[in-house]
Amino acid sequence: MAVKRKADPSDQAPLTSKRSRTSEDHTASFAPDVFPKVGAYKTAYSSSKPYLHGVIPTLVADDLLRAVRDEIRSHITFTPKETDIYKIHQSGDLANLDGLDSTSLERLPSLVKLRDALYSQNFRSFLEEVTGSGKLSGQKTDMAVNVYTPGCHLLCHDDVIGTRRVSYILYLTDPEKPWQASWGGGLRLFPTQTLKATVEANGSIPRASKQKTKEKAETREFKVPSPITTKTIPPAWNQLSFFAVQPGESFHDVEEVYARSATDPGEEVDGGRIRMAISGWFHIPQEGEEGYVAGAAEAQAERSSLAQLQGKSADKFDKPQAKWIAQDDGIEHGEGEAPEMNQEDMDLLVKYLNPRYLVPETVEELAEGFAEDSSLRLGMFLAPRVAEKLKVEIEAADAGAEHRNKPEVGWDVACPPHKARYLFRQPNQKNKSTQTPLLAELTDVLLPSGEVWTTLSPLATKKMNPSWSSVSA
Repeated sequence: MAVKRKADPSDQAPLTSKRSRTSEDHTASFAPDVFPKVGAYKTAYSSSKPYLHGVIPTLVADDLLRAVRDEIRSHITFTPKETDIYKIHQSGDLANLDGLDSTSLERLPSLVKLRDALYSQNFRSFLEEVTGSGKLSGQKTDMAVNVYTPGCHLLCHDDVIGTRRVSYILYLTDPEKPWQASWGGGLRLFPTQTLKATVEANGSIPRASKQKTKEKAETREFKVPSPITTKTIPPAWNQLSFFAVQPGESFHDVEEVYARSATDPGEEVDGGRIRMAISGWFHIPQEGEEGYVAGAAEAQAERSSLAQLQGKSADKFDKPQAKWIAQDDGIEHGEGEAPEMNQEDMDLLVKYLNPRYLVPETVEELAEGFAEDSSLRLGMFLAPRVAEKLKVEIEAADAGAEHRNKPEVGWDVACPPHKARYLFRQPNQKNKSTQTPLLAELTDVLLPSGEVWTTLSPLATKKMNPSWSSVSA
C-alpha cells in the first residue's frame, strides 16, 4: 500500500518538535553493546583503509528492526529508478514521515521510531565520537529505503552533495536467509592515488600550442581514484556501514546484484537476492542547532566545487587516451577514389571479414545509407566462422578472469572509475595475448590496418584518412 501525504503538508516538521524527539533517550532502540564499544569502533575507524570508514555488525535492537522490515514490506511502495549512475527501486523520502496523514503514519510506528533513534542525540554523539566528523544535525534528516534486485547497481561516486557530512547504510536483508557475498551487492571502496602534473596559473594542464603562454606553470598534486577497489563490505542483516563524506576521496559504489545462474542451488528464481537497506546522510548543523557555523554550508559547497575543478584538471591521467597509429598505404589516389589493393591485402580481409562487405554492390548500397544518415551499423561484420571462434575465446577468458587489469596481456581498466570503468584493449604490436589470440589479431592487426579503411572508404563522402587508427574493446 502506498503511503499518502496530507493535502497541505510541510516538508520539515517544526524545529521544536524535532528537538524534542531527538533529545529523548533512544538507547533502548539499539543493540546493547553498541554504545559501550564506542572506543573500539573509534580505534577501528581511525585505522581503516582505503579511507576512513566503519562497520557495526549489529546496530539496532533485533525486534525493532524486524518490525521495521515488516512495515516497509507491507506499507511502503517503491519506484524503479534508472539513470547513468544507478538502477534501483527507491521509496520516498523518509525524512518527511511527519507529513503523512494519521492513518498512514499509524501503519509505520517502528519506522518512525527507528528514524528518531538514528537522528537522536544519543546516536549522533556516538557517531561524532567515532568519526571525528564534528557536530551532526538532528534537524535535517535525509534517508530512504533502497532495494536492489538482480541487475541493480550504483556506480562510482563520492557522495559529495550539499551539506552532507556522514554517509550510512543500514541493511534490512532477510534475517532468516543470510546474504551471500557471491550474490554481489557489496559496498566497494576505491583507494585514491596522488599524481603530479604541470598546470598553468589558471589551473589547466598545458596543451601543445604554437602560442607561448605568459602564465607561469607549476607542478600540482591531484588525488585520483584507482579503478580497482580494495575493500568490499557485503550486506548483512542489521549491519551499519558508514563513512565521512570527503570531496575527491570517499569514492565508492554498490556492486551489481547478480542474477541466479542455473547451477545455483536452493533458490527459487531470485527471491532471496533482495538487497534492502536504509541509506542516508547526516548533515552539518542547521541554524539554531549546537555546532552551527554561519557560512559553513557555502564553504563546503566551495570545497566541493574546487575538488570537481581539480578533477577536471587531471584529465591527462584518464584512460584510455587516444592512441594514434600512422598508416601509409603508399598509394596516391584522388578525392573519393579508393586505392587498389594487392593480393596480400585481399587475403587479410577475406580471412576475417564477412564476404558480403567485400562485394562492390554492398559497399555502394551502404554508401548511400551513410550519405543519408551520416552513420552506419554494420551487422555480421566478421566472417561467421571468425565470430563464433571469437565468442568461444572471449567467454573462456572472461570465465578465468586472469586477463583483468593486466596490461601485459593486452587489457587495462578505464579510469578514473567515476568517469568510466571497463576493460579495454588498444593496438599493441609488442604484447601478444596468449589467452585471446584471435582478439589480439583483430585489435592489433586487422582493425588498425589501412586495408580495412581502404575497403570502407567508399562509405564516406570524402576519402577516409589512412593515417590514423584507434581501437579499444
